[in-house]
Amino acid sequence: MVPKTELTRQRVTALEQRFNDLLLGHSFAQQQLGFIQTFSGGDDKPLKQRTLLSVEQAAQSKREQATSKQMQYRARVSANLHSVIDNAINQQLDDLDNIYYDLIGIQDAVPLMIDKLATKAASLNNIEVLMKDLGWLGKELVALVNLPQYRQERNMRAVKIDTPALALRYLGIENLRLTIPTFAMRHWLPYSTEPFPLLKRKLRQSAMTRAIAAYEIASLHQQPAFPAYIGGLFMELGKIALTRLYLKIFQQISQRKLTLAREDGNKDLYDALFAIEPDPLFLRNLFVERSIEVTRRLVEKMELKYLPLNTILDDIALVESYEQSGVAKSIALADCYNQCMMLKEHQLIEPDEIALWYDYVGLEKAHVSLLENTNLNSLALQIETI
Repeated sequence: MVPKTELTRQRVTALEQRFNDLLLGHSFAQQQLGFIQTFSGGDDKPLKQRTLLSVEQAAQSKREQATSKQMQYRARVSANLHSVIDNAINQQLDDLDNIYYDLIGIQDAVPLMIDKLATKAASLNNIEVLMKDLGWLGKELVALVNLPQYRQERNMRAVKIDTPALALRYLGIENLRLTIPTFAMRHWLPYSTEPFPLLKRKLRQSAMTRAIAAYEIASLHQQPAFPAYIGGLFMELGKIALTRLYLKIFQQISQRKLTLAREDGNKDLYDALFAIEPDPLFLRNLFVERSIEVTRRLVEKMELKYLPLNTILDDIALVESYEQSGVAKSIALADCYNQCMMLKEHQLIEPDEIALWYDYVGLEKAHVSLLENTNLNSLALQIETI
């Protein structure tokens, strides 16, 4: 007999897996739960079917057999293709520099900036120096301060702030502690996640919701809020890397195999390869099995001196959530709430499952009440006129 705590852990693990299914698409998540959709023509009445003639029955049976054989062959080709892809991913993950600099595009100035923002001695001058080679960040900050609500706060009519240096001074250090890491995370997201079109948006939403929730819970418990925010935000780094890597390698290897099949005149293989798309189940399994490990390695490479993110992520990865403490605990609570709310939004979780998950990680009524009354979709910036 499985002990209750172990059984509960297994159920929570299944719910976490369901969340990863949702990231790759609502329909895929439903399929993994075993939902079956039936179509009746739109008027909720069963469709009438005429009796097939014997010759039609024979033709249909032949088509079904052919389709079945075709699908079985395609499944074998896909399995072989993904075996090659899996080996390539493992090899690529050993080259952390390539993942860090080339695949994601993390520039050294960004972690340096975030590390400085973690200190009391952080200054606008230091941040401005580090921003000089980060044109994308300067544009984001200028666009932010020129949003209508902030232009109204300046009470400067239609005057625009048009330089990153002025935007920095308008925002101030406290706001930059939240905005710079947030814009960095958005910058690292894949440009496209086709054929999973909503994955990019869901990763962004998940990172933001978890980060703000972690910040609020840490503040409630008088813990360092900035590390909680960064930890919550950067937990998606592994998924970002794995998404980019899988889609890139899938494209490279499938194209190479298509070329070889065409040159060999193997039409069946060519047609099968042409029909195969990136597999959501394969990517889901990468998320479940590898994402936290990849996140920890990427954060370790950032060589943060003042932000104890390595220790926090070690606790999250190696210690059960109900045994965690400090900032790691706040992030775990925020992550639980984030996953539950996203699953609830898509009607993929029951109230008793939410209650079980909350109880398992120790998410209390005070936490839930706090988060229900917090805007978890955008930063609450306190901006004063300069």
